[in-house]
Amino acid sequence: MSYRIKVPAKVLPVDEAHMLSGLDHAFHRLQDYRRPILVGLGVLVLAAAVVGGVFYVDRQAAQKAQELEREAMRFLTAPSASDPQKADHALKEAIARYRQVVDQYPRTPSAPLALYHLGNTLVQTNELSAAIDAYQRFLMLYGSNPSMAGLVQQRLAYVYLLKGDRDLAVKALTGILETPGTLNRDQALFELARLEESQSRPEGALAHYQELIKTYPSSPFTSEATIRTKIMDVKKSQESTPVPSSMAPAGAAPQKGPASPPPAPGKK
Repeated sequence: MSYRIKVPAKVLPVDEAHMLSGLDHAFHRLQDYRRPILVGLGVLVLAAAVVGGVFYVDRQAAQKAQELEREAMRFLTAPSASDPQKADHALKEAIARYRQVVDQYPRTPSAPLALYHLGNTLVQTNELSAAIDAYQRFLMLYGSNPSMAGLVQQRLAYVYLLKGDRDLAVKALTGILETPGTLNRDQALFELARLEESQSRPEGALAHYQELIKTYPSSPFTSEATIRTKIMDVKKSQESTPVPSSMAPAGAAPQKGPASPPPAPGKK
């Protein structure tokens, strides 16, 4: 019995001429798109250079702003309280540094805090109008930070009180309650209650005190608000109680009538 040996079929080699023609075709297509590709690469390199330059400039600005803020803080903490002239000079130098941060580097992380400290330092030098401008500028530029915005509004209310404008002070304190996320709402309620009380408006004061006690039972202002509420309740009860009329003493002697005139003398 004979066996047939199976011979595998021969695989023909790839047509080298066909392969070369395909490579030539691809190379020619690449040559056709060379200019758009080079332009795209150039744009990417330029964009990367611009972004890198912006990051570098921002970093340099942030470092410079931080240095100025530290200089201002050094002036404020300098031991010059015993010399009024040196203390006044230190305050002015700190104000100059804070203004430089705010005006030249407003987009740096140091700018919001510098503007807040600028307002506080202006209050120390009794420049109340300039301090109000600084606080209002903070609320306009950085009011999206609720914790800092609430603190700035509270400081603004105090400056209005120093200028004798209670209505604007109430408006600033009310703004704390109307801004979501503020951390000093309990103190704003307490200050509003005290303002109402100072204006002899006990109903409004009691409303704010009661809201403070109910909403913020663990606040450090709650204990004093509770005491003030009790005092106002006592005053209110005393005012509503009628005062009894005074009565005459029991052993008082009756008044005597006028003495009768003596008889006329008779005629002789």
